[in-house]
Amino acid sequence: MTMRSELHYLTIGQAGRLIKERKLSPVELTRVMLERVEKMGGTLQTYITLLRDEAMAQAKAAEAEIRRGNYRGPLHGIPIALKDNYDTKDVRTTAGSQLLRDHVPMEDSAVAARLKAAGAVLLGKLTLTEFACGGPDQTCGYPIPRNPWNLEHGAGGSSNGSAVAVSAGLCMGTMATCTRGSIRAPAMFCNVVGFKPTYGRVSRHGVIPLSWTLDHCGPITATVEDAAIMLRAVAGWDPADPTSSHAPAPDYAGELRTDIKGLKIGVPRHFFFPARPDVQREPLAIAEAALRKLEELGAHVEETRIPELEYSDAAALVILLGEGYAYHQWNLKAKPEGYGVVNRAEFRLASLFTMSDYVQAQRARNALKRGYAKALQRYDLIVSPTFAIVAPRYDAPPGMATTKMPSFTGPYNLAGLPAISVPAGFTAKGLPSGIQLAGRPFDETTVLRAAYTYEQATEWHKRRPPL
Repeated sequence: MTMRSELHYLTIGQAGRLIKERKLSPVELTRVMLERVEKMGGTLQTYITLLRDEAMAQAKAAEAEIRRGNYRGPLHGIPIALKDNYDTKDVRTTAGSQLLRDHVPMEDSAVAARLKAAGAVLLGKLTLTEFACGGPDQTCGYPIPRNPWNLEHGAGGSSNGSAVAVSAGLCMGTMATCTRGSIRAPAMFCNVVGFKPTYGRVSRHGVIPLSWTLDHCGPITATVEDAAIMLRAVAGWDPADPTSSHAPAPDYAGELRTDIKGLKIGVPRHFFFPARPDVQREPLAIAEAALRKLEELGAHVEETRIPELEYSDAAALVILLGEGYAYHQWNLKAKPEGYGVVNRAEFRLASLFTMSDYVQAQRARNALKRGYAKALQRYDLIVSPTFAIVAPRYDAPPGMATTKMPSFTGPYNLAGLPAISVPAGFTAKGLPSGIQLAGRPFDETTVLRAAYTYEQATEWHKRRPPL
């Protein structure tokens, strides 16, 4: 029997099985999670809006349904949270901006609606960088989360509150968003799993956009199994999102197994293992050890080249900021004081881009897609470190410099490919690092299987922060 004091660190898979067997009460689980948030939330600064009464009401309703034999599935009665750029009916959605501090949507986003239909309990809305752009910025007027592994460090952006909340046991899973790495980087910084599925796999209807052609929705969870469970609940075509795909979504969790024998892995070392002063050595060494582990588990690992990666950083930033400026230009002119200093400066910089800049960036993007398509004819997966550095210091200057180093996550937003970050080790100072596995379009199953095999063969995901 799991002790009450340990309930907040149950995984979704573990808790779901206990709830299904009626060995765990959704009401008790939700109460424990809320108590945990109230105890730790002020220190870690993860929630913008906490739904105490609403969450308890949802938990009671879930428990009553399950007692009547109406069990909806593995998320029924599970306390989760949402990054605060997902619209939630009658619950404010701020996107971390003063411009939307009183914004209360009239309907749920597609993701929120699907999680509600799955029976999940919504604990609240989580902190993020303003409009899911830029770095942590005190001038936005919202709290910046602290990293539970070391309170002197942050969790990057933009889904920082989501990663911190899962890592610290303040919710059991979240849905976050990713434009250049905003799911996988914070997940790595906090020793949890971050999964960006294929572009179009999850509807973005009701999600406040940053970049229409780069934005993705995906889960941040404690384990790969939990990511598979959450993805299955939200994946699939949505008539309200014309970019969503009709491709059928399998039972991702049901297809998990520990077997990667014969899987072919390509490693573009020329881009992902650079000898540069802005890339830290420990994340690279940890990734090398992870690659050796994958070989021990039966995968074939080869070095390869994708020359088009050299253009990915410039292309991603021009597209991201250019499309972001298109969305924000009216408010930037009419209400500039509503923005923090970082985003105000970055979006104004984007106003100087020309149509030629944008077109050339899209051409570079298409070349990168062709490069990946060619590589993925030979390889099942591309593997790399998740990020070039570990978690930055909490007191780093606003807009600190994740844009000034190579992005190992951004290429997969450009190409729209499924990519996951899983825990892979710790630095000498105790900060987490991770590896990133990416695969073919809509082949999330292979990506998840490989990540799950590695996860189950290691102990990194079982570590808990020293709170």
